[in-house]
Amino acid sequence: MNRLTTSQGGFDLARFPEHPRDPFRAWDAADEYLLRQLEGIDGAEPVDLSGAVVVVGDRWGALTTVLAGHRPVQITDSYLAQRATLANLARNGDDPDTVRLLSARDTPPGRIDVLLVRVPKSLALLEDQLHRLAPAVHAGTVVIGTGMVKEIHTSTLKLFERIIGPTRTSLAVKKARLIFCTPDPALARTPSPWPHRYDLPDGVGSVSGRTVVNHAGIFCAERLDIGTRFFLSHLPERSGPDRIVDLGCGNGVVGTSAALANPEATVTFIDESYQAVASAEATFRANLGTDAEATFLVGDGMADVPPGSVDLVLNNPPFHSHLATTDATARTMFHGARTALRQGGELWVVGNRHLGYHTQLRRTFGNCTTVAGDPKFVVLRAVKR
Repeated sequence: MNRLTTSQGGFDLARFPEHPRDPFRAWDAADEYLLRQLEGIDGAEPVDLSGAVVVVGDRWGALTTVLAGHRPVQITDSYLAQRATLANLARNGDDPDTVRLLSARDTPPGRIDVLLVRVPKSLALLEDQLHRLAPAVHAGTVVIGTGMVKEIHTSTLKLFERIIGPTRTSLAVKKARLIFCTPDPALARTPSPWPHRYDLPDGVGSVSGRTVVNHAGIFCAERLDIGTRFFLSHLPERSGPDRIVDLGCGNGVVGTSAALANPEATVTFIDESYQAVASAEATFRANLGTDAEATFLVGDGMADVPPGSVDLVLNNPPFHSHLATTDATARTMFHGARTALRQGGELWVVGNRHLGYHTQLRRTFGNCTTVAGDPKFVVLRAVKR
């Protein structure tokens, strides 16, 4: 936990889930720059926050917590960001009911007077969010984006300009930058291009030639990434009434492949991204129909799966948390999978060879075997003894 100091006081903040050895803070210079702008500290006029305030993409709830007195609406695609926000509000003595938490899939407020956007890593997610929010923005809405310099590109500014109105940027401060956008109610907008659909290539097992549905912000939404392609070509061949989890499901192509290969199996799709779980459900339904049995969970890994209830976990763990490279998510997923698996149950993992997941799997499970590998990727199998 770290303490963010602002003109409004100090705030104790942490990411979620909170790890004692986590070296990363729950905010960065971009959040601080935006807060100073709102307060009018750096020579700017203070922003009137008495109207409807919407905070989009607040990564760990720092902005929402500091602004809790203004009763903001937070919109995020991240379940973990929502949990972090609630935890940070509680540790700073704020009533969670002062903040309205919405997911990227929820209908946004009908009117927005102040729109604060933490620029996401995914340009597609930003595009979809701006399209959803634009109808609620009026000529008097204050629109400010924030991000680190390496997160804000010409394409970022063009999106604001095309969907909201004229846009300019600030000078860089501590490698962070602000985006100022003036809403143009007369702006003609094209509809959002999301979701995207594409057909899978041949040679990827049971999903060869099948349709994938991708909502905005999903990894490799335009095409099948090479790691998942490799995994699909080496999935276990099983039969019978297995309980399978596609952990960190993304667009659900791995779990859908398992369901097609074994019609007796029941698959649970889990991701912390609301957009990902919506994509997984759309992909599954497009290929197995509306009556096929499956479960779709937005959550913190395997936290909501009963212990000892799963036969097989399929996992392509992320190794980035926003701009930071970390194995914390993979470690959490591996431990959660071990708890959820029955005795004899298996975890299958694909990852870049250099990440060394075999070491962590041996620590967690006491065993790990290599199923397949090439110069870049490896598929690993661990069994709960």
